[in-house]
Amino acid sequence: MNSFFLFQGMGLFALVLLCLYRGAFGPGVLNRIAGICAIGTKTLVVLLLMGFIYDRVEMFVDISMVYAFLNFIGTITAAKYLERKGELP
Repeated sequence: MNSFFLFQGMGLFALVLLCLYRGAFGPGVLNRIAGICAIGTKTLVVLLLMGFIYDRVEMFVDISMVYAFLNFIGTITAAKYLERKGELP
């Protein structure tokens, strides 16, 4: 079962690389923010998979909740900054 979770984690890592490309070379600011937010979400799932691999799900759920909160706050902060700067429609 651990090998299943390991392969799922590697697949998510490949998807993170695609989102990283979108975050770096996106055609617009909103696409870049969406790419970075998607990286945060996929990292959250990888953290939960690590919890299943190490049989410490309760600890990794706490870490992933904090990471999700920081990802949400970062996205809202970037959107507010860009809205005030005038780059958002």
